[in-house]
Amino acid sequence: MPTIRHANIEDSKLITQHRHAMFTANEFATEEQLNAMDINFEPWVRERLADGRYVGLLLEEDGKVMASGGIFFVDFPPHYLHTEAGRPYLTNFYTADEARGKGYAKRILQAATDLCRERGYKVITLHASKFGKPIYEKANFTQTNEMMLKL
Repeated sequence: MPTIRHANIEDSKLITQHRHAMFTANEFATEEQLNAMDINFEPWVRERLADGRYVGLLLEEDGKVMASGGIFFVDFPPHYLHTEAGRPYLTNFYTADEARGKGYAKRILQAATDLCRERGYKVITLHASKFGKPIYEKANFTQTNEMMLKL
């Protein structure tokens, strides 16, 4: 039976590998760009795992991590949708090829939203890939009007 556990600092390399694989599967960047990202991401996630700003969720089956996701608790100003400061941002959702279609991403998403709800948050944000969008929509996430400028 698959179980979900919270990541620890020692999982920072695995989280980095999953993030790399997520971007590769979506064909968002070149291998060179992803390798450069990895060099900076692993110490970033290690620091945030240590201080609690990042919670990694790892779904294990038979001792192997088959899916993962993360919650980055960002410093965000009080807003009319949530008057408290801070906002959880879901990121790094990944499912291994051999584990797709088993509902693992849905389980990680539910664990993430449950944790955010338990901590009193009213709004959760994320950026959805073409693979993740149907899962998030089924969980009642809605599209917003966010825009981006790449400098």
